[in-house]
Amino acid sequence: MEIRIGVIYTPKELTLEPAGTPDDVVKMVEKALKDGAAMIWFEDVKGHKVGVPADKLGYVEVDADEAAKRVGFGSS
Repeated sequence: MEIRIGVIYTPKELTLEPAGTPDDVVKMVEKALKDGAAMIWFEDVKGHKVGVPADKLGYVEVDADEAAKRVGFGSS
């Protein structure tokens, strides 16, 4: 699974491979926004943490089927 995070006033998006399910990510973001958190913290499968100010969060795109888009050589 891969998530892409858009931040207001930033031309690039953040891309992470989080642990858990797409529903876990959605619930975490919704809870942080509902609770009025100042920062939303995302953690990837390697343990890296990225914080995004909640008021600057533009969007979170969850791509659960990223394997279908991979390009490479070899047999599948």
